[in-house]
Amino acid sequence: MRGYDRAQVDELLGRIAGALNGGPPVTADEVRAVRFDIVLRGYEQRAVDELVQECVRELQTAAPIGQRPGRPRVHPGWLINWIQDSRFSGAGMRAGYDVRDVDAFLDRVVSGLRGAAPPVTARDVRECVFRAVRLGPGYDEQEVDRFLAQLAGALERR
Repeated sequence: MRGYDRAQVDELLGRIAGALNGGPPVTADEVRAVRFDIVLRGYEQRAVDELVQECVRELQTAAPIGQRPGRPRVHPGWLINWIQDSRFSGAGMRAGYDVRDVDAFLDRVVSGLRGAAPPVTARDVRECVFRAVRLGPGYDEQEVDRFLAQLAGALERR
């Protein structure tokens, strides 16, 4: 029956949404410092706390590079060289990712970094799927998956 004051919560969420959409800035520290009154028929406290934590993470991600906690910026030129210099082991007798699929995807990432094609996001990297081959040229799946996880993290820090 008792929970956070609905008007206070709605006001904060409105400010956060505005900041994420180009409005007046709100910092993650400001959001962390907010305290809500406990009232009858308020919002469930735990649900609001979880939502506010998610908003803090979103604000940190959207913050200018210098204000993001613990994540140095990755220069696109370095990232292009790193991708082009990557080499993967063959799958041997096991199933592996189709070499053509992996190479084409990484070429698309590089083209996006150079501005010659639409940019590839970290989400695109995490959601990419490659055909598996048993006979023919294939890359070691675990090796490629580890590389893609690192690539997604680097794209987030661009």
